Amino acid sequence: MGESSLMHKIHDSSSASSSSSSEDEKRPALARQAATVKAKAKEKAIHYKAEVNRLFGREQPVHKVLGAGKAADIFLWRNKRSSGMVLGAGTMLWFFFERMEYHLITFICHFLIVSLAALFLWSNASVFIHNRAPVQVPQVAIPEDCLIHIVKALRFEINRAFLLLREIGTGRDIKKFLTVVGILWLISLVGSCFNFLTLFYLCFLLLFTLPLVYEKNEDQIDALAEKAMIEIKKQYAVLDAKVLSQIPVAGFKKD
Repeated sequence: MGESSLMHKIHDSSSASSSSSSEDEKRPALARQAATVKAKAKEKAIHYKAEVNRLFGREQPVHKVLGAGKAADIFLWRNKRSSGMVLGAGTMLWFFFERMEYHLITFICHFLIVSLAALFLWSNASVFIHNRAPVQVPQVAIPEDCLIHIVKALRFEINRAFLLLREIGTGRDIKKFLTVVGILWLISLVGSCFNFLTLFYLCFLLLFTLPLVYEKNEDQIDALAEKAMIEIKKQYAVLDAKVLSQIPVAGFKKD
């Protein structure tokens, strides 16, 4: 009886060891299968992204398009504390000027008055309180190289804008002409509904929302934008065939 039970235990242990070894053999196969599925999914995602035309012909990530610096980190909420502080400060300034009807020139004058008064009291009170020489206030000066660099950059951008307007106004690309006129007309409509400060604040809010939403849903947005562009091109082709081609202006370019 004891010998049979011993043989039964040996048989059970051998069967358990064989089953564990078979499971060990199956694990690498399952791992390889999972890796293959993951690689195919990744390849499919890359292929899908390559097929989708990026918005405005973008070829770089959104973070790099925004400069890949601290400003990009703030707009994309990489550092939530800094982004919240900047957004909160901008909201407070807008509320301060718009809702409390505090004008910018008045604010600048009051700020300068308070700053000069504090500087005057600080530099003169030290003589009477501590009986020592007045506090040496550091001299603030804008470096010439920095100012020249900023002016050159502004000059380049302004000249490029003038050149673009000249090409649109004197050129023969009616599609570009109508696009610019339509954009300016939409901006004028939006600007008529808000004052300059509120419009500037709305643009400030959009900088903190649109890049973040686009970065998280870029594939879906790019696909919808591509469909919209196809539909716009179809409508423009109809408009070109029925209206634009009938305009008696020589030399207009046609796509």
